[in-house]
Amino acid sequence: MCPATTDLPHLGTSVALTDGGLETTLVFLEGIDLPCFAAFPLLLDVAGRDKLDSYFRRYLEIAEQRGLSFVLDTPTWRANPDWGEKLGYTSAALADINRRAVAQALALRAPYVARGMTVPVNGVVGPRGDGYRPDLMMTPVEAADYHSDQVAAFRDAGADMVSAVTMNYPEEAVGIACAAMGAGLPSVISFTVETNGRMPSGVSLREAIEIVDDETDGAPAYFMINCAHPSHFDSALAEGGEWIRRIGGVRANASAKSHVELDAATELDPGDPADLARRYRAMQDRFGHIKVLGGCCGTDHRHIAAICEACL
Repeated sequence: MCPATTDLPHLGTSVALTDGGLETTLVFLEGIDLPCFAAFPLLLDVAGRDKLDSYFRRYLEIAEQRGLSFVLDTPTWRANPDWGEKLGYTSAALADINRRAVAQALALRAPYVARGMTVPVNGVVGPRGDGYRPDLMMTPVEAADYHSDQVAAFRDAGADMVSAVTMNYPEEAVGIACAAMGAGLPSVISFTVETNGRMPSGVSLREAIEIVDDETDGAPAYFMINCAHPSHFDSALAEGGEWIRRIGGVRANASAKSHVELDAATELDPGDPADLARRYRAMQDRFGHIKVLGGCCGTDHRHIAAICEACL
């Protein structure tokens, strides 16, 4: 069991923003080739680092102009052993990449923090397998061991928190939450769902959140939903219950397409930013405690700006 850690400065603010869909923006809007959909190799050269800074700066400026906090992610969703091996990276090289990612984020946020903005640096942990399919399923103990090196690299480099993103079954999320606690970092767990509102593993959002909380003594600071359109999880939230109070943020897809359709897509579906923003506003009207707002696949700075206009 792991005691809870919730000391995150952006939780004391009215709304905190995140970025949109990093990888889809880079691939479809910037024309950058990302083998295995991995953005972390961009950290290895000046041009790549400049591209990442330019991407995140758009969102930082949206937040700063509106007096909001911003959760600044590292581009490390794929920077774990299995995906790293596919891309030719050793464990030592991955540890260096993860530390570099935090250092890059710390440098980027510095002028904003100097002007009084709240910008926690968030070490992003992705699934061992595919985010849309629960392959390579692990026990919580196996998951904690598997992800611990990446989490430790984030801690050593000075990250403020860790987020497990696009989790599709609860056991891996339990392991990451405990790995974060072992490293002394607050954690956030973000689950993805299919069009029926249930996770790819078939588990409901309620069951997944309750499993993680039961197994970790409520260790995560909060939970999120990402990589799904609001129409996919509306029915799950409509169930009601105390478990919904544990959902602190949403990073929705722009498109209402299924994961299967998105996986096969050769063109970006940006959806309708205004419609997405209206859905966020409706969600906030019902669940005012959901304060961390951002985007996932297909969203860019236009979607985040529209969400701000609708929700503030």
